[in-house]
Amino acid sequence: MIAWKIGGDQGEGIDSTGDVLATVANRMGYFVYGYKNFSSRIKGGHTNYKVRISTTRVEAPTKRTDILVALNQETIDKNFSELDNGLLLADSVFKPMLPDNAKAQLLTLPLTAIAKDLGSVVMRNMVAVGASAALLQMPVDPFIQYVTAKFERKGPAVVESNRQAVEVGYQRIIEEYGHLLTYRLGEPHPGDRLVISGNDGIALGAIAGGCRLMCGYPITPATDIMESLVKWFPLVGGAVVQMEDELGSITAVIGAGFGGARAMTASSGPGISLMQEAIGLASVAEIPAVIVDTQRGGPSTGMPTKQEQSDLLALLHGGHGDTLRVVLTPGSIEESFEDAVEAFNLAEQFQTPVIIATDLSLSLWQQSVDRSRLNGPAQAIRRGATFSQEDLLALGANVFQRYQFSADGISPRSLPGEANGQYLATGVEHSTNGKVSEDPANRTKMMDKRLMKLQGVTQVRDGFKYEGPEDPDLILVGIGSTVGVLKEAAKQLGSNVGVAWFRTLSPFPSERVLSVLAPARHVLVVEQNALGQLRQLMTTHETTDSRYESLLKYNGVPFLPEEVVTRASALLTPVEVH
Repeated sequence: MIAWKIGGDQGEGIDSTGDVLATVANRMGYFVYGYKNFSSRIKGGHTNYKVRISTTRVEAPTKRTDILVALNQETIDKNFSELDNGLLLADSVFKPMLPDNAKAQLLTLPLTAIAKDLGSVVMRNMVAVGASAALLQMPVDPFIQYVTAKFERKGPAVVESNRQAVEVGYQRIIEEYGHLLTYRLGEPHPGDRLVISGNDGIALGAIAGGCRLMCGYPITPATDIMESLVKWFPLVGGAVVQMEDELGSITAVIGAGFGGARAMTASSGPGISLMQEAIGLASVAEIPAVIVDTQRGGPSTGMPTKQEQSDLLALLHGGHGDTLRVVLTPGSIEESFEDAVEAFNLAEQFQTPVIIATDLSLSLWQQSVDRSRLNGPAQAIRRGATFSQEDLLALGANVFQRYQFSADGISPRSLPGEANGQYLATGVEHSTNGKVSEDPANRTKMMDKRLMKLQGVTQVRDGFKYEGPEDPDLILVGIGSTVGVLKEAAKQLGSNVGVAWFRTLSPFPSERVLSVLAPARHVLVVEQNALGQLRQLMTTHETTDSRYESLLKYNGVPFLPEEVVTRASALLTPVEVH
């Protein structure tokens, strides 16, 4: 496994360089995991992109960097400590200086000058691609093929200049530093894999789940969902509507759900806060709606481009009144796809808003995913309890009771436009026919009905997953993007450590949590917020005891497996008493 990293100023092609390397390595049969550090601005400020390339699946970031490509001195100053006898390739244009305590071999190459000689400084990133391929001792031909296909529509001249940039960067490294190249990837394992992000997984899952309308307002890090659906929806007859704000987005989705369409919106913390009243409307009026929250640093504007998992309590309890909504928490890109499919089924089956909670790392970072995991639902779309036109006509003189009481709390619905159906949906408390009612007895029964029906979610969904031994010394518990970190940490810790993660936060899978965690001698809950919100939820639902410890991080930087290993090792090491 090799970790490669490039850094420079935002707007200088850092992302495109990393994307090329990750895509080509994946196509060659390697597994990749790419993640970025970027500022909350469009141009300027330091950014870097690290790609882990391996012969086995990779699901987490890491501290170590083997090869660092620096386009400015700031990149060296900020990242040299990650190098442990690694290679540092720097553009000679800025006269790079390596700190005295750096453990790295400094190589210089006139990346900017080479690009200018080939026609444009813009091609510096392609020179860096070629140089990186040589440093990794990867063949140059796959990179040439990729560049040729990528720029083909721009004409032969553009293709040729970029091809030359890659080749010159590659050859210069071989000629000048070939004797220093020691990194070598193992044999690749070809397969049908894509390099995608969690946002891509959600967009693909929405399409597979029958969604044909997305109403949203741009916000980091959720915007990619909208942008992906703009490209893909026309292929299936769907549409994306950019609304005036988040309030318009959620209410449009609720209107579409009332009309029978599968619709969604996607946002982040600030947008979710604005949507809370409307989410309550969907809950009390029992209208399906799907909302994605890509969590980021908060509160308020917070840190829009940094990692955090601090919306959990808001997603479950935000808004006024006693409302429950389904909250799904995928822990991988594959699960993001699966949960997007299932969210629309749950929303219609239980006639309720469903929230998919991801986080910035899971949303934006890319990794290799088997295409077979993105083939669509194994089961048919579930519309839930409905009255057909024939059922409505059979009522005769009887009035359709849209909110009739039932054993499972779910009332069959009709769609607007059907004769003898129901046209009224209101956020005011109502009786079984939808008309306003403040009768105390009716109020109690309606509230109980809405709260009760969501318990059925636990019958159709496993809300808490586990991988590991039957009698573990330690179980690491997490959510979202930390799940991959915990799995890698568990491998480093040894065979008697397991990993458990939440797939559903609401309704809370209490029985499953108690069952899974019962054998563990220690439980470490790992989450990215300051208040320990996940552990709070576990305590509220009486699933914690003296075995539990927390590991929190809320500086905006993703967890590293090394950090989890350090804390877990302390729990597993007996304390000597003198």
